[in-house]
Amino acid sequence: MMIKTWGVALVVTATLLTGCVSRTAPIAAINQTLSQRYSDNQMKNTIIEAGLSRQWVMTSAGPGVINGRLTQRGHTAEIRVTYSAQTYSIQYVGSQNLLAAKGQIHRNYNRWVHNLDQDIQLRLAALATR
Repeated sequence: MMIKTWGVALVVTATLLTGCVSRTAPIAAINQTLSQRYSDNQMKNTIIEAGLSRQWVMTSAGPGVINGRLTQRGHTAEIRVTYSAQTYSIQYVGSQNLLAAKGQIHRNYNRWVHNLDQDIQLRLAALATR
């Protein structure tokens, strides 16, 4: 009987601890100011290539605007990347199955956009050394 009680207590404790770890976080907004100026074409191509390398579907939506869509395991994230010669930003547009509500979203979304941001920065740094 004592072993059963301990077993139940361990399961309840594990469940409570797991429940304390939130799967959501505030929606990340990326805003970067660059130390170097790039042409419109360099910025556009860099952002599109970085997105494609991370499996984002990137679509030009006019001058200085690229829309991105990522679908992974039944989850979809939509972003808008706006850019100029020396800045870019990645903004949340919408999502499906990412627990988005009241400025919060599944933390995977933030990981995805931070990875995209890192790839854009790396590609721009490589352009600067050419």
